Amino acid sequence: MHFTLATVLLQAAAGPAGGGMTPIFLMVGMFVVMYFFMIRPQAKKAKEQKKFADSMNVGEQVVTTAGIHGRINKSNDDGTLQIEISRSTFMTIERSAVSMEMTAAYRKKADAAAGVTTTTATVAK
Repeated sequence: MHFTLATVLLQAAAGPAGGGMTPIFLMVGMFVVMYFFMIRPQAKKAKEQKKFADSMNVGEQVVTTAGIHGRINKSNDDGTLQIEISRSTFMTIERSAVSMEMTAAYRKKADAAAGVTTTTATVAK
């Protein structure tokens, strides 16, 4: 039997015999990994951000995504907040412009400066 370079290359390009399902399983596996490591965490974080934005009340200190610190003065019906950034200086912003991470960090720092500690008590059995 005489093999030429062309026949060897054609056989190599065709791949192994009986391996038709392997690429499909590989693609499905890649989509599953992408879902659990990328899509699901982003959806969870977006859900937490929406919950945080809906739970803000008048009088709370907030930090916007632009880094502006202020206190919520008024919650408007159109989904905006009026914040007081300094004495008698007000600004209207969207609820979604309030950063959940920066506000939580600011509140934690303010509580630490005020001497407020949050501890959990453990109950012995």
